[in-house]
Amino acid sequence: MRKTELLIPASSLEVLKTAVFYGADAVYIGGEMYGLRAKAKNVPKEDMEEGIRYAHSHGVKVYITANIVARESDLDGIREYFEELKEMGPDALIISDPGVFSIAREICPEIDIHISTQANSTNSMTYRFWYDLGATRVVAARELTLAELKQIRKEIPPNMEIEAFVHGAMCISHSGRCLLSSYFTGRGANQGACTHPCRWKYHVVEETRPGEYLPVEETERGTYIFNSKDLCMIDHLPDLLSAGIDSLKIEGRMKTALYVAAVTRTYRRAIDDYMVSEECYRSNLDYYREEIAKCTIRDFTTGFYYGMPGDSAQIYDESTYHKNYTYIGIVEEVDERGYIRVTQRNKFQIGEELEVMLQDGSNAHVRVLAMEDGDRQPVESAPHPKQTIWFDCGKIIPLGCVIRRREECPSC
Repeated sequence: MRKTELLIPASSLEVLKTAVFYGADAVYIGGEMYGLRAKAKNVPKEDMEEGIRYAHSHGVKVYITANIVARESDLDGIREYFEELKEMGPDALIISDPGVFSIAREICPEIDIHISTQANSTNSMTYRFWYDLGATRVVAARELTLAELKQIRKEIPPNMEIEAFVHGAMCISHSGRCLLSSYFTGRGANQGACTHPCRWKYHVVEETRPGEYLPVEETERGTYIFNSKDLCMIDHLPDLLSAGIDSLKIEGRMKTALYVAAVTRTYRRAIDDYMVSEECYRSNLDYYREEIAKCTIRDFTTGFYYGMPGDSAQIYDESTYHKNYTYIGIVEEVDERGYIRVTQRNKFQIGEELEVMLQDGSNAHVRVLAMEDGDRQPVESAPHPKQTIWFDCGKIIPLGCVIRRREECPSC
């Protein structure tokens, strides 16, 4: 069996450190230019440099996305950007555009190149094409089945790596190559500015009756005909690993530290359990499912891995996420009295029960006994976003742990 990498997205330096803390083998981040998440909280240059140093000090790799479909006006800026990245020393660049690929090979040949899923790599000859040009890895098109991936693995060089998405949001368009956003709003998905029109609500208009919107109703709220369920392959690790996939990729460069902590910790535990034995992995399936369900999620699908998805892969009656837990913060410091310092992300108050996500996969349930603000003055609650708060929960909590609060809702 090939060594399996767990690859996690990071929207900021804080999220990168969270991914490392909970067991990522590698993280992928976007700079402030030339990645496909223009709306994401992309990582400033100084944080990228610190993040690479931090990850490397913990034995974790860092990949930088530069996977836009470039226009002529982008090329000079890309050259300058790659000169900067060369000095930072990431482990790989994620690229889809052949021109950008050529610039990367010219300016920083010592950095590995991974071919983005945007490149639509769906057969072994395409993989070999990129390998012959110097790529070390291809991110599989999301439309490939496990059977196809297994066949590709047999046909490509043993030292060429396959990366595949195993969890997160799915795109309605082939390997993310969508024109809807550009058509409706002028913001191109392949330039990193997608407005996600696949999540919008649609009606039918009869051509001789302009302005008359006819609802296509699944429920009284309408229908969302392009709205895909989220991918989740936590139940199918044996099939993924037997197909020869080298890197299991989590989608989500716009996600919070809470999401990254939950998904990283769960997939880390599942991979490690499987490496002990398949029986160990299967005995813990209920735990994996329960922990994944604590993320902010839609519903789940296995995508194309087992063949063409049917109508059950879409969500027709809503476009919202299910949110079962609220992100409170990360343990940043513990003082001599045992008070915990967090930069608060959502309001909490004295008397509330919180859940601490420990590194080993377990959760500690604590109650807020006392609180102080950043000036160490007693307070009853923390109502202001990103407020510095010290609180006592009667337990010593390890640094780096994510704290969350369960919400009372029907889906919980």
